[in-house]
Amino acid sequence: MDENVYLAERFEENRDHLKAVAHRMLGSRNEAEDAVQEAWLRLSRSGAGDIENLGGWLTTVVGRVCLDMLRSRRSRREEPFDPPTVPAPEPVKGGRNSGDPEEQALLADSVGLAMFVVLETLEPAERLAFVLHDMFAVPFDEVARIVDRTPAAARQLASRARRRVRGAEPVTDPDLARRRTVVDAFLAAARNGEFEALVAVLDPDVVARSDMGAGLAVRGAAAVAGQAIMFAPFALSAQLVLVDGELGVVSIREGQQFSLMRFTFRDGRIASLNAITDRAHLRDLDLMLLAD
Repeated sequence: MDENVYLAERFEENRDHLKAVAHRMLGSRNEAEDAVQEAWLRLSRSGAGDIENLGGWLTTVVGRVCLDMLRSRRSRREEPFDPPTVPAPEPVKGGRNSGDPEEQALLADSVGLAMFVVLETLEPAERLAFVLHDMFAVPFDEVARIVDRTPAAARQLASRARRRVRGAEPVTDPDLARRRTVVDAFLAAARNGEFEALVAVLDPDVVARSDMGAGLAVRGAAAVAGQAIMFAPFALSAQLVLVDGELGVVSIREGQQFSLMRFTFRDGRIASLNAITDRAHLRDLDLMLLAD
């Protein structure tokens, strides 16, 4: 059999898996297709028909390509993002995974819009280490070669990313748990357009600000509740997060992080709301997703 035909057949056997890896890495279907195509070009040029574990070799190549694309994206300050629609694939055959297998399976199965919000906040090397190891069982020795670090450093990258993806669930701080209940009630009332319920969770002297407001503020429970109802569509996509140890809400618009709402509290009610919409500012924040 002609070597190019043989390589093409073996590549097609791995295409779906490679697309899944690239999509998890990049969050963009188009860029994932580009990364997979680049992997094929490198394979066809290498004449690597005698590689025993071609799937692992291709996963490593796609990882390197995706890492370069993520770094280039960061330098351009761009954020391509498509909500995922494909199911989590099986790990690479022969790979190793650390920790509780059931826990790792739950992580892999939970890939969706909420996780992608957090993945977008990770540094490229952190994102690669987490995706390849925790979702696709690529050993840290191989991850280390891709990111040009030691295996121990690669393990630390994945660990740091894992903490941010898992967030702070369960919430054990009683004050934080109570505040979460208040924010949950605020979101539910905003989504349903329930004015009185919104007023009930707001301090009478609550202040709402936005980085788009040129220093202007909305004051008073009634005024803030009315504004919250106006922006109810954004509450539909809201995800509860921790930012700098405090509660916040990230909203999604057209598949991208649109805003972060940060809260302060007084006497069990929301005392202030601060909306951040600047993408550069959002990207620099350390967000940790809180599970439902």
